[in-house]
Amino acid sequence: MSVHPDKSTTVRSGPPGLVTVAVEALERISPALASRFAERLFTTPGRRAPRAWERSVFAKAEPFRIRAAGTDLRGALIGEGPAVLLVHGWSGGGSQLAAFVPPLLAAGCAVVAFDGPAHGASAGRRATMPELADAAADMARRFGVRAAIGHSLGGAALALALHRGLSLDAAVLVAPPRAATVLFEEFCAAIGLSGVTRSRLRERLERRVGVRLVDLDLPSMVGGLRTPALVIHDAGDGEVPFEDGAAIAAAWPGARLLATERLGHRRILRDPAVLDATREFVVGSLPRCACGRLPSAVALGEPRCGTCLLELHLADREGRSVARA
Repeated sequence: MSVHPDKSTTVRSGPPGLVTVAVEALERISPALASRFAERLFTTPGRRAPRAWERSVFAKAEPFRIRAAGTDLRGALIGEGPAVLLVHGWSGGGSQLAAFVPPLLAAGCAVVAFDGPAHGASAGRRATMPELADAAADMARRFGVRAAIGHSLGGAALALALHRGLSLDAAVLVAPPRAATVLFEEFCAAIGLSGVTRSRLRERLERRVGVRLVDLDLPSMVGGLRTPALVIHDAGDGEVPFEDGAAIAAAWPGARLLATERLGHRRILRDPAVLDATREFVVGSLPRCACGRLPSAVALGEPRCGTCLLELHLADREGRSVARA
């Protein structure tokens, strides 16, 4: 649900051996106490700082701070045109998808990037995939987003937001995990939770997010979606199996699967072929004005033909106003 698929970073509060010893000691004292400790581990992401080259991509962006999904979130808006939302994964940040920005700007789109709850510069200490999904949905509606790109757990969160009613013209999922239950079991195994504590932890998590973990299964969620989708996954991904992305694409009506090689889980976010395929898919899925341009590939409030009043596909200036960071 919210554990990072990367096995080496599943446990962040100390070396796995020490965490396992702590869990064993707590279980002897009280399974309830052990489950509370495990929940904190499971829902606490790392804080990723933007790289220098990522900051340069957003150098001319408009920073914002808004309240979304019950949390103060920080992000940046750059460009004019149909807005595309970037949704990062666990322990990531909005800037992690910076390589997608230049191609989208060149194609006439705007880009919205944000740090999810308890990630990056945003507020909060704990988070889950459903909470990231709620934040992404709030961002999308606030900025009139027409397409979104989600990486890893951010891709799963994007699918959940669509399942819950978010309307988009295109969705791109890069290396998405398919099931919350798998991530949950991997986490429990990594820290050596007993069966009793696992059950208590599952109950605590399900109360927190208001949904059963078994119901957070992407192939089941996406079966009724009509949003055009592109799923991109590397055959050698060592953190999220390629089979996860393939299963999601197979269950999503009309979705296309793009398989890559030798890019792994993160280099896939910077590969030129992946960036080109994403741009072509997103731009090709957006509705166009009869004049041939994207609905808002012109300055807001300055339509150049009657049909360009299809600006319904982009929020107006007032709708995009946010608190400056």
